[in-house]
Amino acid sequence: MDKLQRYRDKRDPARTPEPVPAGTPQPAAPQPAHKDGQARSFVIQEHHARRLHWDFRLERDGVLVSWALPKGVPYDPAANHLAVHTEDHPLEYGSFEGVIPKGQYGAGQVTIWDRGSYETVKWAPDEVKVVLHGRRVTGGYVLFQTHGNQWMIHRERQPLPAGLRPMSAVSRTAMPGHAQDWALEMKWDGVRALAYVERGRVRLASRTERDITATYPELAALGKATSHKQLLLDGEIVVFGEEGWPSFEALQPRMHVSSPSQAVMLAGQNPVTYLAFDLLQLDGRPLFDLPYRERRDRLEELGLSGAYWQAPPSFPGEDFRSVQAVSVAHGMEGVVAKRLDSRYLPGVRSDQWLKIKNSHRQEVIVAGYKPGKGNRTGQVGSLLVGVRDASGRLCYGGHVGTGFSAETLTMLGDKLAPLRRAGSPFDEPVPPEHARTAVWVQPRLVIDVTFDRWTKAGRMRAPVYKGLRDDIDPADVTREPS
Repeated sequence: MDKLQRYRDKRDPARTPEPVPAGTPQPAAPQPAHKDGQARSFVIQEHHARRLHWDFRLERDGVLVSWALPKGVPYDPAANHLAVHTEDHPLEYGSFEGVIPKGQYGAGQVTIWDRGSYETVKWAPDEVKVVLHGRRVTGGYVLFQTHGNQWMIHRERQPLPAGLRPMSAVSRTAMPGHAQDWALEMKWDGVRALAYVERGRVRLASRTERDITATYPELAALGKATSHKQLLLDGEIVVFGEEGWPSFEALQPRMHVSSPSQAVMLAGQNPVTYLAFDLLQLDGRPLFDLPYRERRDRLEELGLSGAYWQAPPSFPGEDFRSVQAVSVAHGMEGVVAKRLDSRYLPGVRSDQWLKIKNSHRQEVIVAGYKPGKGNRTGQVGSLLVGVRDASGRLCYGGHVGTGFSAETLTMLGDKLAPLRRAGSPFDEPVPPEHARTAVWVQPRLVIDVTFDRWTKAGRMRAPVYKGLRDDIDPADVTREPS
């Protein structure tokens, strides 16, 4: 049986640029009805014929099995679209783009709208289930026959992904050229968090995948603030200070609360705001592969604006110095630059995103402490800290002895006590004046410090404690450029 006979009967190879192969297509090996684990190609072509439609084609047994979709592929699992089954097309048609001349079957312009690979879940005469892996379309789809050549195409609901870590920016001291290729955002001084919103419920996950939902109970209402059934947002949890800009110091009391009742009390006294700056999934459709500019447009279309959440502004193509000047004037940590064409890469630190800090600020690992004297007797006196180099070695970076409140010293002492160990965790010698009386600990706590500069010996000059960063993995702490 020649599966392409109907295709050839409709076309004159002398008058159309479409591929019209002469040979009979060679069928592939018989395929089982259920998932076979093999990836095959698919293509969706935008076809400006007498009526605009999209041709949906799946490689199968040496041909492209085809359907015409008047409304395109559905993104909402609640809305099925008509799919008209048409003649099989040759595999060569998967790369075809061009104009079919007037008077020919399907006259009009054909362009490739999406392409990629797919996996077969089920292939029956009246039902086809596949998982698509394209640039614009991903996830599970079902085509099912209703009558004759009339079919419907249905998008299966895709659960929110689990185990994600946010994409991270690479530190730089200056912006590259070509400002028109970048969007600028403020570097918000808070806690990075992914917000999983589904059917009215919210789950918050830190950058280390820790569930922090109960820590910020005021954000639970975000689930009821949208008409969408499913959202995955990336953003920052902040506390706005008296001047209306984020204050990391004001956020500190909210970050380390384990008691739900205390979290509720603090939410009333010192509420947080979730600043959503990226949209990663919407109603079952993953958006990771869309460029930043498109994800940002979709985020702004959500209209997220409430007492405890908002989508802060982005500044595409703006002058970096102007945006940085605003950042400096309001005491912000810095500016983040994101390429307009950047895809979202979970868990990856990519130079498609850059962070440019306004001052010397560094996350450091606590590896020990010196016991306090005087009014700090019985408490932590100063912290011995370090950063990892490119090979993963823990290098001594200095000692931090200022910036602590009495409550902070008590909190740090409680957290460090169970981490005590016999020897230094540093992979290089520590100056004797600090090592002599040091109490060493497992290098599991991360703190945030400001400082004047790095010395030639690799030490921070005059570091000041800013806060505990239990949302940051010590393995990710390296020296920032300055």
